[in-house]
Amino acid sequence: MQIDQRDREELLEILKKKSYREGKVVLASGKESDFYIDCRQTSLSARGHLLVGKLFFQLIQEHFPSARGVGGPTLGADPLISAVSLISALEEKPLDGFIVRKEPKGHGTGAWIEGLSNLGPGSPVVLLEDVITTGGSSQKAIARAEEAGLKVLGLLVLVDRREGGREAIEKQGVKLVSLFTRSDFIA
Repeated sequence: MQIDQRDREELLEILKKKSYREGKVVLASGKESDFYIDCRQTSLSARGHLLVGKLFFQLIQEHFPSARGVGGPTLGADPLISAVSLISALEEKPLDGFIVRKEPKGHGTGAWIEGLSNLGPGSPVVLLEDVITTGGSSQKAIARAEEAGLKVLGLLVLVDRREGGREAIEKQGVKLVSLFTRSDFIA
């Protein structure tokens, strides 16, 4: 299944309008940048949520058809997981979602991952990320998912800033597929 190019173009326009900003910022990686892409502004909008779900679901079907779940690091991946899981159910190819916490739950089971009970040990999953820079948060999420007994097939990224994250993830043996890259925003 190939992605719908009209949907991709529309999502890019929404990202440019709602999520892309120029100006000096310090990223989660600690690096300074002259632009910022806050994908949550898009993925939490009704139309953006729908388009992310459709396009990511199409990419999963194309690159990771054996996946049975989708997850990623909170908070950026939360709306992505929701969108993909919903679209997958509508398409009758359900992908259950899970969320990787930044810190273990402070009470009860002390769990790092929410939604794990929907997936059995060894379940093939795809991690989702809104933006990747150096890959630090994605690497942690991959490690947590694997420690929990999940089989990570790959990582889908909405925007790859092309600042070393892809190389870091692929060095771990995990395939990374991005919907957009830095060049889609900066000429």
